[in-house]
Amino acid sequence: MVSDFDQTLSFHDSGIVLSEMLGISGFQERIAGLSQIHLVQQGGELAYLLLHDPEYRRVRRHDLVEAGKHIRLKQNIRLLSRLLDDLDGHRFSFYVVSAAPEEVIQSALEGIVPADHIFGTRFRFDESTGEIQSIVRVGAGYGKVAVLEELRAQLPISHDRIVYVGDGSSDVHVMLHVNRLDGLTIAVSENRYITQIARRTILSDDALSVLIPILEDILGWNSIRIRALFEEHGFLLQEWDKVRTDSLTIARATDTAAAAGGEIQ
Repeated sequence: MVSDFDQTLSFHDSGIVLSEMLGISGFQERIAGLSQIHLVQQGGELAYLLLHDPEYRRVRRHDLVEAGKHIRLKQNIRLLSRLLDDLDGHRFSFYVVSAAPEEVIQSALEGIVPADHIFGTRFRFDESTGEIQSIVRVGAGYGKVAVLEELRAQLPISHDRIVYVGDGSSDVHVMLHVNRLDGLTIAVSENRYITQIARRTILSDDALSVLIPILEDILGWNSIRIRALFEEHGFLLQEWDKVRTDSLTIARATDTAAAAGGEIQ
C-alpha cells in the first residue's frame, strides 16, 4: 500500500505548517500563482519556493525536521501500519510517496513508518552554508509513478497487487497508472479530479478508514466481518454511509441550440 502524505495522512499541507512556524505569510497566494501559470507540476510548488523564493531560501534541514514535529496527523496511523502487516494472512507493505519534503515526512512519522519506506521530495544541501542547493527528486505528478515503479520492481510484485491512497490533483497520474494495471485506488477527499478516477472514495479523519475498501475489494469481507475487526481493536463504526453521487449540469435545450447557432423545430 502506497499513500500520499499531505492531507492524506495529515490534516494540513506541510508548506502551511512550515510557513507558519517560520512566520512567512502568503503561502497560499504564492502556490495559487504558481498553479495559474503552470510553472511547476501540481504538488511541486513548495519545492520550487524552497529553491527559488527569497523568503524560503533561509530554510535549512533542521527547519524541515522541526516542521514535521508540528504536523497534525490523522488518527491511528500506527495501528493502520500494524494491521496492514497481517490482514487475515495477507501482508501489505506500507510506503509513503509524497511531494512534501522527505525530512518533514520522516520527522512526522518517526517511529511509525520506517525512513526507508518514505519517499518525499529530496534536496541536496550545501555542506558549508546548509542551504538548499538543488532538488534531487520531486515526488509529485509523474514523479510518483516513477517511484511506484521502482518499488514494484524492487519488491517485486505484480501491478494488480498495488493499493494507492491519495487526496489531490498531484495524485491523478499515479491513480490512472494504478487503475490501468488493475490495482486499487482510494481517494480520501472530495477533490473532483480524483474522485472521478479513484475506484473507491472514503472520507474520514481516521487513517483506519482506508482498511474498509481493502477488506471489501481485495479480501472480499462483508460489513459484519469488517465491523467485528474494528470492534476487536476497540472501535465502533458508528456512521458508515455508502453514498453514490452524480454531479451534473442541466441546461435548457433552447439555450444549447441557440448557443450553437441551431434552430428549434
